[in-house]
Amino acid sequence: MTLPIPVFDGHNDLLLRLFAAPDRRAEIWLTGEGKGHLDLPRMRQGGFAGGMFAIYVPSPGTRAAARLDTMMDVPPYDLPLPAPLTQDVALRVAQTMADDLHWMADSSGGAFRLCTTVAQIMAARADGAIAGVMHMEGAEALDADGAALQAFRARGLRSLGPVWSRPTIFGHGVPFRFPGDPDTGPGLTEAGARLVRDCNHLRILIDLSHLNARGVDDVARLSDAPLVATHSNAWAITPSTRNLTDRQLALIRESGGMVGINFATVFLREDGRRSPDMTLDPLLRHLDHLITHLGEDHVGFGSDFDGTTVPAPMADVTGLPVLTDALTAHGVNAELMQKLCWNNWMAVLQRTWGG
Repeated sequence: MTLPIPVFDGHNDLLLRLFAAPDRRAEIWLTGEGKGHLDLPRMRQGGFAGGMFAIYVPSPGTRAAARLDTMMDVPPYDLPLPAPLTQDVALRVAQTMADDLHWMADSSGGAFRLCTTVAQIMAARADGAIAGVMHMEGAEALDADGAALQAFRARGLRSLGPVWSRPTIFGHGVPFRFPGDPDTGPGLTEAGARLVRDCNHLRILIDLSHLNARGVDDVARLSDAPLVATHSNAWAITPSTRNLTDRQLALIRESGGMVGINFATVFLREDGRRSPDMTLDPLLRHLDHLITHLGEDHVGFGSDFDGTTVPAPMADVTGLPVLTDALTAHGVNAELMQKLCWNNWMAVLQRTWGG
């Protein structure tokens, strides 16, 4: 049997699953419960060799979330944004998720390592361990003065999205709207501009995914680091507010950044539906478009596993070989495969983090 190709993934929400079921952390992570997209055994089976693990503070109201998910299967839709979160509430949740990520490493018997440098990621891969990078999706847990950012960096934070979709003190995210344009409101606040400068100084990657168009422009103007969207797709293929326009792709290309293709059906399907009943052909069309506008050295994967609905042929992380087989059938050669699955992420992280 052919071994799966090692994949570095730009975004997942496993920490959210652990936070929702603290009494079952060991079952969910170490042995698997047959649910969700990720656990340690299935990650090893599917070739998941490393990735960004998101600290994401959920909005209250699971019933409302389920209702909104249903609405996303009947386009057009324009879902209301949840209310902003206070920092004290968000900070407690974010600290718990950071604790869980450290616990994942401590409980894995060496099979999973929390990494803060490219050298550590490469060493983990060489030793057969999965590399985890701490990411924050939405900066509600941070204060405007930078103290919390410093504290989270000391715990391993190396990647940060200023917003999810709720507004924060730093900026504004796009609503979940289809069809829709990402130009939906004002850009970064004064605190957001400081956050960009602080992240540059601390060598923390700034994630453009979820930012609105003016926010992306502000980051491009202020940042001296490569522009990266960890889990976004091409607006020209699927006109969702969450996807990137060709003008935004040009900004990313000019900065030496990259885009991780999001596996979420709503951002892949041309009709904007949430249904998993689809082939991988739309993903391949997004791939072709991104490579055309960014180049082969600036595209990777950002699955959004455990945070979204993925195409039925993939099902979960064990479906990564289904994806790589589809890429091979699409004409992706061995050199480009290595770039998409691993090398491009390592290169942009090196450019962002330094030595």
